[in-house]
Amino acid sequence: MTTTGTTLVIGATGTTGSRTAAQLTAAGHRVRAASRRAALVPGAEPVPFDWYDSATHAAALDEVDRVYLIPPLGDSDPAAIMLPFLRRARATGVRRAVLLSSSAIPEGGPAVGTVHQALPELFEEWAVLRPSWFMQNFTGAHSHAVSIREDGIISTAAGSGRVGFVDAEDIAAVAVRALTDEQAPNTDLILTGPEALSYDDISTIVTDVTGRRVIHHRLSFEQMRDQLATLMPVEFAAMLAGLDRAIAEGAEDRVTDTVQRLTGSPARAFRAVLEREMR
Repeated sequence: MTTTGTTLVIGATGTTGSRTAAQLTAAGHRVRAASRRAALVPGAEPVPFDWYDSATHAAALDEVDRVYLIPPLGDSDPAAIMLPFLRRARATGVRRAVLLSSSAIPEGGPAVGTVHQALPELFEEWAVLRPSWFMQNFTGAHSHAVSIREDGIISTAAGSGRVGFVDAEDIAAVAVRALTDEQAPNTDLILTGPEALSYDDISTIVTDVTGRRVIHHRLSFEQMRDQLATLMPVEFAAMLAGLDRAIAEGAEDRVTDTVQRLTGSPARAFRAVLEREMR
């Protein structure tokens, strides 16, 4: 790794942002931890940041030379707010940007796919992380984790489709390399764990590790959409249910070596992550 200036971590209290900030500071890098409430992050300088409040942007970018980008959550058109910020970032001296996207969203695709497409034109040093579904969906505050704890159920429209679930710690480890290595990746990176698992497999492993029976409740696309629509706008619910349908059709049934290749360590298996986070 090379010596860096200051890295702005947007979403520094979130699933990957918190881990990226922690790994950067542990390695001795200077970090500005951005969140709406400027929450304290050990070893980092807290700063208030709101994508929708441009008055918070200047202080966040002051003397920053690289940035880890978490898009605004639930925004179907994040480019409208992110691209002006990124142009401002470039003008104030940011030279490297690492964007968190998704394995399900290609360059030029919907939502953050538009930002992905624009990134190489804005920065000479860049990377787009496209992780598969997070293993932490089953251990944290995600609806799957809540349903496991409260009802012993995982509900999806994914059928028997398999996903290369990935540990958020591994995503953060790749983010750190993409942010701090002497040479930026200058490409997009598909991140997965070491094995592709169905939700039936996940239920079995959770049952084995916790000792409490968990089942996979298979829903149709329409049932999944309607269930989600009780919690969010129907358009967003339909999009999420559509991702499950794509899984059922095999869209996420893949494993990559990206974590091993960039970090030098193998991607963690789901059982090991579950045992780590539930002990």
